[in-house]
Amino acid sequence: MAEVINMPRLSDTMEEGVVAKWLKKVGDKIEEGDILAEIETDKATMEFESFYSGTLLHIGIEEGDGAPVDSLLAIVGEEGEDISSLIDGGGSSEAKSEAKEDKETKEEASSEKEAEAGDGAPEETSGEIPEGVEVVAMPRLSDTMEEGTVASWLKKVGDKVEEGDILAEIETDKATMEFESFYSGTLLHIGIQEGESAPVDAVLAVIGPDGTDVDAVLAAVSGGGAKKGKAAKKESEDKASGKEETKDDSGEKSQSTSDGGRIFASPLAKKMAEDKGIDLSKVKGSGENGRIVKKDIEGYKEEAAPAAPAASESKGQAAAPAAKAMPFVPAGEESVEEVKNSQMRKTIAKRLAESKFTAPHYYLTIEVDMDNAMASRGQINALPDTKVSFNDMVVKACAMALKKHPQVNTSWKGDTTVYNHHVHVGVAVAVEEGLVVPVVRFTDQMTLSQIGAQVKELAGKARNKKLTPQEMEGSTFTVSNLGMFGIQEFTSIINQPNSAILSVGSIVQKPVVKNGQIVVGNTMKVTLACDHRTVDGATGAQFLQTLQHYLENPVTMLA
Repeated sequence: MAEVINMPRLSDTMEEGVVAKWLKKVGDKIEEGDILAEIETDKATMEFESFYSGTLLHIGIEEGDGAPVDSLLAIVGEEGEDISSLIDGGGSSEAKSEAKEDKETKEEASSEKEAEAGDGAPEETSGEIPEGVEVVAMPRLSDTMEEGTVASWLKKVGDKVEEGDILAEIETDKATMEFESFYSGTLLHIGIQEGESAPVDAVLAVIGPDGTDVDAVLAAVSGGGAKKGKAAKKESEDKASGKEETKDDSGEKSQSTSDGGRIFASPLAKKMAEDKGIDLSKVKGSGENGRIVKKDIEGYKEEAAPAAPAASESKGQAAAPAAKAMPFVPAGEESVEEVKNSQMRKTIAKRLAESKFTAPHYYLTIEVDMDNAMASRGQINALPDTKVSFNDMVVKACAMALKKHPQVNTSWKGDTTVYNHHVHVGVAVAVEEGLVVPVVRFTDQMTLSQIGAQVKELAGKARNKKLTPQEMEGSTFTVSNLGMFGIQEFTSIINQPNSAILSVGSIVQKPVVKNGQIVVGNTMKVTLACDHRTVDGATGAQFLQTLQHYLENPVTMLA
C-alpha cells in the first residue's frame, strides 16, 4: 500500500520548508533509512530520511520550491500502484474516507437544522428603506481605521440637517475629524452616542422626512434586505474620502443653529475657540447675521496675545503636551483614576507592539560634528524670508543618503522586499493624544527652505487635528527628534512598513579633539534603528557614514 510522506517539521519554529536537493528520483528503489532529500528549514539545511521501503512513485515538491509543513512531499509504494487518488486528495485513502464521512454528517445536521427552522417559525422578510430616508454609516476616515468613536454630536434628534452641515466629530485611530452630512432632511435617529465606539459601517444616524418609522428602517437595515440602505452607506463612505481635504472649508460654511441667546458660530470656530481657551461671547462675528467664523478666532488671538517668540529650533516637532496638574492627595491615602484610552492611543499601542515583536530591531549610534552645520544655518537664515532649522537639515540629509543606500529605503513583505524608488520622509510630531507622523513627499527633490515650510505646515495641522489621512500615509523612512527637550540620545521603534527610523538628540557643547588640540566643539548624537530582515549591519553603518558626511559638510547637500 502506498504511503504519503509530508513536509516534516524539522525545528520547533519551522512553518515551511524548501527542498534544497532530491537524492532520489521517481522510480528509484528506497529502503527504510535512505536519505530522500535535503530540506532547508528556518535554521539549517538538514537531511531527511525515509521511514518506508518501496519505490519512489511521486515527488510533490520540486527542488528549489517551498511548501508549508504537512504539504505532500512524496509518495512511496509498490511499482505500478495507482496513486491518483492520493495525489488529488493530498493524503491517504483512509483519511479521505474519514473526511467524506465527516462531510456527510455535517450535511445531514445542516439539513435537520433547516427543517427545524422551517417548521418552527415563519420566514422573515426584510423590508425596504422608504424613499427619501438615508442611513448614515460610520465612515472609514483613514486607510487603517477599523472603528471610530463619536467625540461629540453637533446635531441632535429632531434638528434639520442640510447637505454640508457638520453632523459630528469622529475620533479615528489617527485624529479627530469633523464628519459632514451628505444628505438633507431631519435627523431621525442617532445610532452611536457620544463617547461610544463602533466598527466602520455601523449605523451612525438616520436622516429623512419627519414622521418616518425609524424602527422599521433599522429593522430593514439589520435584515440585510435594504438595498437602498447599503447603497447609502457606500455613498457616504465614498463621499467622506473624497471630501477629507476640504473639511476646513465645509466647517467654515456650516453654521450651528441657535436659539434663546446662544452664540452663532461655525463648528470649526467653536472648536478653535475651545482649543485656544477663547470665550466666544467676547468675539465679534464677521459672518452672516454676526456669525463667528474661523478668521474671527484667528483675529481675536492676534489682538489679545502677541505672538510668542520661536523657542524651538526644530520645526518638525510639536511642543510637548502640557502635563495636567495632579489632584491633591493627602499623605497616606492612595488615589487612582482610570481614563478611557482614545482610538489613537490604542492604535499606537497595537502598531508599535506589532513592530517591536515582529521586526528584529538593532541600533547604530554615531556622534556628528555640528560646527559647520551651525555656521551654514546662520548664513542661510541671514537671507530675507528664509528660516531653516537643524531638523530640516537632518531630514534633507536623510533623504539624500537614502538615494545612495536604497536598501534602507525598503519594506518587508514576507516573500518579497519592496524597494521604494521615491523618498517620502515621515516626521514624528507629538500631540496631546499621542504621536502622529505626517509625511514630506519627494523629500530628496526639495530645498531646505521648502522642507522647513512643509514641516511647519504639517506640524501645525497635527496640533490642530486637521491632518488628513493622505498626509499621514506612504512614508518610506522616519525621523524622530527629541533634541529640543534636552535628550542627548535615545532609540525609537520602527514605523512599519519602513525599514528604519532615525532618532535625533540635542546639540551639546563639549570638549573635542581637533588636529591634536582640545577645543570646544558642538556635537549631536543620532541613532538609527534598523529592521534586520531588510537592512544588515554593514548597510546601516554605511548609511550613517553618508548621513554624517552631509551633516558635517552641509554645502554638499546643495550640489
